[in-house]
Amino acid sequence: MIGTTRRVNPSTNCIEWSRRCHNPQSPEPNKENVIYRIHPALEGARLVFQLGTADPDLAVDAARVVAADVAGIDVNAGCPKPFSTSGGMGAALLRTPDKLCAILEALVARVAPEFEIGISVKIRLLETAAETEALVRRLTATGITGLTVHCRTTPMRPRERAIRGQLRMVADVCREAGVACLMNGDVESRDQALRLVEEFGVDGAMIATAAEANSSCFRPEALGGLDPWRVVVEKYLGYAMDVGNRFGNTKYLLGSMVPGKLPAYKAMTQGRNYTTLCEALGFEDLVGRAHDVDSALGLDQECGAKSKRKGAKNNASAQAAGGNMAGARKAVSAHRRAMSEKGVVSMPEMEQVVAATPAM
Repeated sequence: MIGTTRRVNPSTNCIEWSRRCHNPQSPEPNKENVIYRIHPALEGARLVFQLGTADPDLAVDAARVVAADVAGIDVNAGCPKPFSTSGGMGAALLRTPDKLCAILEALVARVAPEFEIGISVKIRLLETAAETEALVRRLTATGITGLTVHCRTTPMRPRERAIRGQLRMVADVCREAGVACLMNGDVESRDQALRLVEEFGVDGAMIATAAEANSSCFRPEALGGLDPWRVVVEKYLGYAMDVGNRFGNTKYLLGSMVPGKLPAYKAMTQGRNYTTLCEALGFEDLVGRAHDVDSALGLDQECGAKSKRKGAKNNASAQAAGGNMAGARKAVSAHRRAMSEKGVVSMPEMEQVVAATPAM
């Protein structure tokens, strides 16, 4: 986020932070890429910006870029992915508590008062309850307003069930310090979240994976509960087109929303722009709108250029394959003649080489 340019997009009413591409190998080396985008009317007052960081000063610099437009800044100290931990961010911060506390103290002192927003942190459980308690006590003493605990240790994967044996203790420590405590891990609906809040004494619960699949999970069962996937996907596509969301990101997220065993899923994965996505999923009412969005984003031209590049690549591959096949057949013929001169009549293994060569 540091070094991005903030602007308001008049066509979508979104605030965008962007930077120019400086990769000379890129097809568009001077293209301006949107790094972050929010819709202030729909989400600005509710949105907490989660920050990946391993340095107090850089954390402050990055937070200042967005602090005036969001409701809070959260420090990610729970991501176990190598792209995060290799730089000392995410769950790596759990092993460097001095650094994590320094980051939070810097944000509390240098960002929170000026922008009047809260600072929070998201962590994972440590190996023992004593270690987790010691860390939580240090973190809640930094002046933060909220702490979310993912009820898994760093080595645990999503397929492993969340462990909640330490949760009541974490909630009690947070309450003593006047810090809101949220829980995360295997929370699948609003009603389940409310039951867990009651059971463990936390202040709230975070829904992650279930929300990626069907965002209507936040609606109580008494008001209808989950919508069918088609209803959710159609609404999502509408929102994505409203704000000009990056097509690759839209398609990626649809991979979690469209059931993988349905024919519509395979058709969706082959979509190359918003128009083909809407057609593949059967949302005919959105196709006209998708045409306009594709035109505005340059996706119609981009797909044409990709088709040309792919065609040229296929032609080159075909020529290479033809050359390889011809060479293989010449080699077989020469070898057959040589073997025949020595009295060897059958060469099944060489025939297999020809049979395995793809036909043109």
